[in-house]
Amino acid sequence: MRHYDLTPLYRSTVGFDRLFSLLDSVAGGENASPGYPPYNIERTDENAYRITVAVAGFGENDLNIEVKENALTVRGEKAAEERKTEVLHQGIAGRAFERRFQLADHVQVTGASLENGLLHIDLVREVPEAKKPRVIPIGSGAQPAAIDAKVVEKQAA
Repeated sequence: MRHYDLTPLYRSTVGFDRLFSLLDSVAGGENASPGYPPYNIERTDENAYRITVAVAGFGENDLNIEVKENALTVRGEKAAEERKTEVLHQGIAGRAFERRFQLADHVQVTGASLENGLLHIDLVREVPEAKKPRVIPIGSGAQPAAIDAKVVEKQAA
């Protein structure tokens, strides 16, 4: 796979650094996320999503979920424990991890739950009224039609 150097674009653009960092990580740059732990992203409704992360062996106290600047970060770190037995084969990974998800604008985390070794994180897209599309009525003749919020809502429904 080819590696593209986006450094010249950083010098000539303002405000697109998140986009370029995302492109670097998708292209397999040094900040690319490893494959552990596995996860699913589901759409549960028109504006609702669920991220499910397989965190077998981790408890609620071992996990940390943080949202900062449209980035959701899930961290897992187990406290060191003394084993009383000898492990002959360890197929269940219990190593520390950090998984990052880029969130679109207006996506909010509404809750999280841990069930049967799966961490479920629920998200919802809440677009503000000012950002939602609206219908503009067209007037006839010399006078434009006045925009009435109630009329616009009825036409949109």
